[in-house]
Amino acid sequence: MEYRIEKDTMGEMKVPADKYWAAQTQRSFQNFPIGDEVMPREITRAFGVLKKAAALANHKLGKLSDEKVNAISSACDEVISGALNDHFPLVVWQTGSGTQSNMNANEVIANRGNEIAGAKILHPNDDINKSQSSNDTFPTAMHIAAVLSIEDKLFPAMDKLVETFKRLEKENEGIVKSGRTHLQDAVPIAFSQEISGWRNMIEKTKAQLTLALSGLKELALGGTAVGTGLNAPKGFAEEVANQVSILTGKKFVTAENKYHALTAKDELVFAHGAIKALACNLMKIANDIRWLASGPRDGLGEIFIPENEPGSSIMPGKVNPTQCESMTMVAVQVMANDVAVSVGASQGNFELNVFMPVIIYNFLQSVRLLSDGIVSFEKNCVTGIKANKEKMKHNLYNSLMLVTALNPYIGYENAAKTAKKAYKENISLKEACVALGFLTAEKFDEVFRPEEMAYPQN
Repeated sequence: MEYRIEKDTMGEMKVPADKYWAAQTQRSFQNFPIGDEVMPREITRAFGVLKKAAALANHKLGKLSDEKVNAISSACDEVISGALNDHFPLVVWQTGSGTQSNMNANEVIANRGNEIAGAKILHPNDDINKSQSSNDTFPTAMHIAAVLSIEDKLFPAMDKLVETFKRLEKENEGIVKSGRTHLQDAVPIAFSQEISGWRNMIEKTKAQLTLALSGLKELALGGTAVGTGLNAPKGFAEEVANQVSILTGKKFVTAENKYHALTAKDELVFAHGAIKALACNLMKIANDIRWLASGPRDGLGEIFIPENEPGSSIMPGKVNPTQCESMTMVAVQVMANDVAVSVGASQGNFELNVFMPVIIYNFLQSVRLLSDGIVSFEKNCVTGIKANKEKMKHNLYNSLMLVTALNPYIGYENAAKTAKKAYKENISLKEACVALGFLTAEKFDEVFRPEEMAYPQN
């Protein structure tokens, strides 16, 4: 491999000749050979956005020349597009402020910008990092990445799942089945009503995430090292937020209190709480679906789901609810990630949180896994759900909890006696009720209408 010599304040470093990074990136690359978790590409893209926004703001405020802002902007566009991803090699497990990733961006943009300009006009610190500090750029990158990931990837996946549930509700109107509580038989419910509960879980968590987005759209940029704004010109914070908004098409604002913005990560904790709630809901939905599809002969068997691949290497013909299993494993990982986000956010010592890389790594992994998991779950499982009407009807009429409909006519205690007699003697509720003398056969048929029990207000 060919190398070139780059210098920083600590001396010279050999850097791969075909890479745009420089000495500080190389030091981090060599000093932290820990794991293979590279800084998320969402953060790389966010740095491209914020560095371009900062250059445009500095230019507007008279702090950067036309030649420099044009070179920086062109280089940043390549960072944003992902064309320079190979030049961002640093792992998550580095300095807790993300300083080396900030310098990675500064060095790459400076060297690529100089190449574009055809002259060495850009310095990583003096030009690319002008009016900034790692302490306000990294939290800004975290917020930009979080917002873009949620709005552009997670929300569309959630919306598609909601639309599929709405279609299934319409397709299954009027189909009544046995409800279940405590994994035991309960009173009847329409299958469309059960599906509506799943649908509303996704809608509710989207509303919770939307609420959390307002905090994530506040940017720390302009606070510089400790929140005082040292070395940032007046108006920079507001203008850079405006430029980020233009570049992303989303409304960002400067954080009102930069001391809070640098040291506290409560907005990310709050947002990840909603992400965890989504994971909890998806765990419940996936479990419901695989319980209802259990069988094919010895389970509940009330719904059919798509058969995607063989389920066993030894049992011929076996098919498993693999999409449900995948979705629930994603949910487990997201719940675990919430612990890391929470503990990391609690470590805001004095003027800076130094657990930012691990916070955003887990946050973005949660969003990425849920986004991809929901798309797969909807496409390969949920969209193909079909009701097994015969099995639903059989289970409905076989349920002893239908006796609840008799409460207004024979009372709770007599209804309990009816259910127990039917269960003990393996006879129908009607036979038990008539045998106990609580109702005549004709009166029983008049008041006992299981399908109507799902619509008591009609």
